[in-house]
Order: sequence, then C-alpha cells, then structure tokens
Amino acid sequence: MLELYQFEGCEYSAQVRQKMSKWQIDYILRNVSHDRSKRPLLKRISGRSETPTLVDSTRDVILIGDEQKIISYLGKYYKRRQRTK
Repeated sequence: MLELYQFEGCEYSAQVRQKMSKWQIDYILRNVSHDRSKRPLLKRISGRSETPTLVDSTRDVILIGDEQKIISYLGKYYKRRQRTK
C-alpha cells in the first residue's frame, strides 16, 4: 500500500500527485498541516516532518522530502507499462 503525506500548497507534493495520476497508481493521500510542528504522526512514522513523504508498506520503504527520488521510485516499481499492439 502506498501513502503520500502532503499538504495542498506544497508544489513538490503536487508533482508527485500528478505523476501518480498520470501513471494510474493507486495510493492513499494523507494531508498534513502546513505547519511542520503540527505533524506529529508524520514525524512518528518517518522520523522527520518533511513533505512529500511516500510510505510504501508493501516494500517497507519510506522516501522523505525529495520529489524526484519519489517519482523515480514510483516509475521503477509502479508505473504501468503501455501495452503495444
């Protein structure tokens, strides 16, 4: 299961969401406060309070605060390949 921790105003989170939508990747969206001090659950889960944070419980992976690494990871493991006819 994939969970994306983000807040609406975060442009980096938006980049991840856009790729996940484009690639038709199912995930759970977890909205957190814009204020980092009000993200205790995220801090408990990942050890940090940065967004975007991707939690992949299937592979026991947590990627924190780097949209390019998250997008690369998703492309490697979850991007649906186009079928050729």
